[in-house]
Amino acid sequence: MVLVAVSGGRDSMVLAEKVRSEGGPFAVAHCNFRLRGADSDADEALVRAWAERCGVPCHVKAFDTEAVAAAEGISIEMAARKLRYRWFGELCREHGYEAVLTAHHAGDNAETFFLNLLRGTGIKGLTGMKAESFLPDPEFADIPLRRPLLGLTRADIDRLAAQWQVPYRDDRTNAENTVKRNKLRNQVFPVLREINPSFEKTLAEDMERLSMISAIADGYYRENASLLWDGKRIDTALLQTFPHWEYLLYRILEEDGLSAPLISQATDIVRSGASGKRVGAFVSAAGRLVREESAGVPEITVTEEAWEPGRSPVMPEGVLAVDVDKVHGELVADRWVAGDWIRPLGMRGRRKLQDWFKDRHFSLVDKQQAVIVRDSGLTDAHHVVAIAGHVIDDTYRITAGTRRIYRIK
Repeated sequence: MVLVAVSGGRDSMVLAEKVRSEGGPFAVAHCNFRLRGADSDADEALVRAWAERCGVPCHVKAFDTEAVAAAEGISIEMAARKLRYRWFGELCREHGYEAVLTAHHAGDNAETFFLNLLRGTGIKGLTGMKAESFLPDPEFADIPLRRPLLGLTRADIDRLAAQWQVPYRDDRTNAENTVKRNKLRNQVFPVLREINPSFEKTLAEDMERLSMISAIADGYYRENASLLWDGKRIDTALLQTFPHWEYLLYRILEEDGLSAPLISQATDIVRSGASGKRVGAFVSAAGRLVREESAGVPEITVTEEAWEPGRSPVMPEGVLAVDVDKVHGELVADRWVAGDWIRPLGMRGRRKLQDWFKDRHFSLVDKQQAVIVRDSGLTDAHHVVAIAGHVIDDTYRITAGTRRIYRIK
């Protein structure tokens, strides 16, 4: 028995009708994200009514999506995705559903392709969604995720909706171009269809070929990386004897956490044979690229000084300031660990440091070397005061009532 994700929109209602017509047992799951007021409730009512009429088990859950997004410092879209797949996984565990089915189609895949292309995700991001994968939640990563409509275009789904007289509701926000996906769908894709009316299917075929190429490249990397890289050193002389050595270097350094600009610098250094050059946490020496070991516990300089009310809290670059009276214990410097979080200055919701780093394109080495300031008096050891040189927690901000500050350098 499978679980079908049904929003009430055209795509998911066509999927539900398709699964029903095939005769196998299934249940539907509907998420009410409470983002569109009465429209969200009307979507829920449609799904409930369809399931009751067809005799299909129906699971419905409402989420406070905006509150979750604010608390975790993530976008509404990301919060909805996280909540949706987590709940689907819980339902599968509880009821024994063997897989989750979603209504992603060729148009969705095309949107994903272009979004990843613009983000610069590399070849893996250009291979698109797969008809068969797994839930994107670490706790439920063993539960299959299937996309039966992936080979169908928007026009195909429109025809099926009309042919089967499928009831559905249009989401009016799909016409708003503030969201990147909507902008692609509403403004870019019409132009592409003028050039090639079948561009979605053509792109799907290209993504399949890119997937094959990606698998070949992965195999080449796995076969040779261990010959070149011991976790600290790359023999650059040996590296350059390999065909496509630039790709091997790219993959090694990318997986070690270097950003694309630093990888480009490293490639230039190896190509030129220069020595004594520094690239991020790597140093090019004679015939090898060596990763420097990260330092141990970092140090910070904290000075206490009087503060004049009304004075601008703007500090020189690299210097942060916090209100003395808001500090519960001693300020100590540390490295970040999984679970650390901060409420960035000016934000209401908390943000995990690993997500804050990701948003700012910190490499693994950058994250390892980041200096975290903690308040020894806090009961939550993962609540950090500041990321030195970058941002303080809003709890410690300077206000009109501030009389003394700690200046952190």
